[in-house]
Amino acid sequence: MEYMPEFEIARPSTVAEAVALSAADPAAKLIAGGTDLIPNIRRGIAAPAKVIDLNGVAEIADIEAAGDGLRVGAGVTLAALIDSEEVRARYPAVVEAAASIAANSHREVGTLGGNLCLDTRCVFYNQSEWWRRSNDYCLKSRGEVCHVAPKGSHCFAAFSGDLAPALIVYGAVVELISPAGPRTIPLTDMYRDDGLDHLALRDGEILVAVTLPTPADGFHAAYAKSRVRGAIDFPLAGVAAGLSRNGDVVSDLRVALTGTNSMPLLLDGTDDLVGKALDDAALDHLVNLIPKQIQPMTSTFSPPGYRRRVTANLVRSVVHRLYTD
Repeated sequence: MEYMPEFEIARPSTVAEAVALSAADPAAKLIAGGTDLIPNIRRGIAAPAKVIDLNGVAEIADIEAAGDGLRVGAGVTLAALIDSEEVRARYPAVVEAAASIAANSHREVGTLGGNLCLDTRCVFYNQSEWWRRSNDYCLKSRGEVCHVAPKGSHCFAAFSGDLAPALIVYGAVVELISPAGPRTIPLTDMYRDDGLDHLALRDGEILVAVTLPTPADGFHAAYAKSRVRGAIDFPLAGVAAGLSRNGDVVSDLRVALTGTNSMPLLLDGTDDLVGKALDDAALDHLVNLIPKQIQPMTSTFSPPGYRRRVTANLVRSVVHRLYTD
């Protein structure tokens, strides 16, 4: 990696100050743990003149009750999320997802908000400056061609956050604040399937917290991922599933994916299995929903065909385990 360039650091102590700083300098980058941003700066991918350090904003660092659910601040570290008794007891899939991210040292500083707002990734993008320059850069950064799909005009860099699918199956909503004021939206609405611009945030808008409703009685969820190495790596494919049943009949089924598209994806069509037993035919139907909704490309070192197969196998395995437990 390159040496660290110089930049100005602003350290707000409140969300209001952070929003004002972000609005005044739209090119400034937000930082908390920095496990995604700092490598990108050292590679020359990001070159901010100013960085807004959110570590001093205490109001985004708590886990607290919210009605009958739980509100988790965007500044809560992954380690704190894993250690929270409330999260472990009520949202085990979130703990599974958080525990699968990077290494222990990364989880001590990486945050909920940082993982939800990860930049999209691609083998032609997440490289050193000299490597990218020798390839005439790429469509996502300073270039004119997507090396993944040279004849197209779309960036296929993949979203690789692990927490998003787990939170999505629990029906999470996010609190956002911009100069125009606060708003609350479903987590799914914070993303769009665009490798260049995957966060659907307004100018100067900051993610403040995620609120999770209490799961319905009998609703169980889990998360699993495939990666090149058994630790540290981003997911080639990650699957969160949530399921409840009434006897042998499925009464609720949700499946969310990461690593396959430029945004986390809530699988459409799972309602087809509500009211049915989850036998082999039903699992086949579920798996057959996947190919038309995912779009793995050669944005990783693993070929798209492999990632399609592993996504299908993970979905089948996780859903079957939830149904039979």
